[in-house]
Amino acid sequence: MDLKQLWKTRRSAFWNQITPYLGYVMQSGVAVMMGFALIAFSAWYTALVQDIPEGFPIRLVMLVVLAPPVIFSSFRTYLQQADIVFLRPQEYRMNLYLQNSFVRGIVYKSVGLVLLFILLWPLYIRSEGEPKPFYLFLIVLLLLKYFASYGGWAEQQMISRSARLVCRIIRYGFIVLSLYAFLWHSLALSLIFIALLAGLYLVSLRFPVKLPVHWEYLIETEQNQSSRAMKTLGWFVEVPASRQRVHARKWLAPLADRLRWRQETAFQYLIIKTFLRSDLLGITIRLTVIGGLFVYWTAGSLWGSGVYLFFLFLLGIQLSGLRRNHHDSFWIYIYPVTPQSRREQVLGFVYVLQLAGVVLLFIPLLLGGWGRWVETLLTLGIGILIARWFRNSERKKWSNEEEAE
Repeated sequence: MDLKQLWKTRRSAFWNQITPYLGYVMQSGVAVMMGFALIAFSAWYTALVQDIPEGFPIRLVMLVVLAPPVIFSSFRTYLQQADIVFLRPQEYRMNLYLQNSFVRGIVYKSVGLVLLFILLWPLYIRSEGEPKPFYLFLIVLLLLKYFASYGGWAEQQMISRSARLVCRIIRYGFIVLSLYAFLWHSLALSLIFIALLAGLYLVSLRFPVKLPVHWEYLIETEQNQSSRAMKTLGWFVEVPASRQRVHARKWLAPLADRLRWRQETAFQYLIIKTFLRSDLLGITIRLTVIGGLFVYWTAGSLWGSGVYLFFLFLLGIQLSGLRRNHHDSFWIYIYPVTPQSRREQVLGFVYVLQLAGVVLLFIPLLLGGWGRWVETLLTLGIGILIARWFRNSERKKWSNEEEAE
């Protein structure tokens, strides 16, 4: 069996499944929205580079912006459940199959990291009093990216879940401390420190017990990545139902248990549980935190209002996907809950979440815009209107889909 060709065949099959939906995504207006966002960002960034505020925290900005893409590592293996039976006899040769996943997982993400670094370089060189050399900075980033990717790959082979979690935390700390040392300290000392940290990190990866191929974990990871891609497409077009990743998060369970058990809140209870246990909760939190940082940095000008509204729009797109959860479940249509009640309970919960985003993102805008009361309050009003527009738009879309069915 040609394992390299098998990997390529499965990769082609995945993209053949995704490609037909991309045209519908473009027709939904996302291309126009991204075009306007790119133009607005280009104008804002150019103005920022030309007139950098005094005391601009460029080192902190470089750390916050560059650390996540350096740390982030994921690999598409395209493994399937049946491979546990049919490919296990070839386990001693699976390095031929998996090496494509490892190499492409590093190369593609490194290209994005290089582009992001080139984008940030004009701001860094104009803000930093003693900037590090361009090529040396880039080499350090790529080396750190390789170490992080190697560590992420090794974590996938670990048997113990707790060992995997500890190594992931160590990987995060290694990258953040390395970038911090390189940005804040002298060149020679920072490079020595990074080399020592890298050596200790590689040694730490040798202690956990690992499998040559952790079949179950790799297959579960691949299923989660594939379902995430289909879920993203589901924001714009109807796609086949995909496997949902479930997190226990028992400490959040009481938030839904506070609801009174009655017909008017039955489906709301289900959708709250779904939100708390799905990936969407983490996505929403990360998007709110990142949006709050950008809003705070740009507050005090019209750009702050634009960034605020842009992140509210992104939150609306993300949260609107909640209505598709349990859409294909047979049991939903047996429960004594009318379609109209189900629709209003879901949209009401999504509306509350969006209003929470409106308030949370407004706090950094308010802190940075004390002298612009009229513009700031007007921006808040537009944010509330965006939340209401999403609710009304989703209600109309949902009603049309039910009538069509």
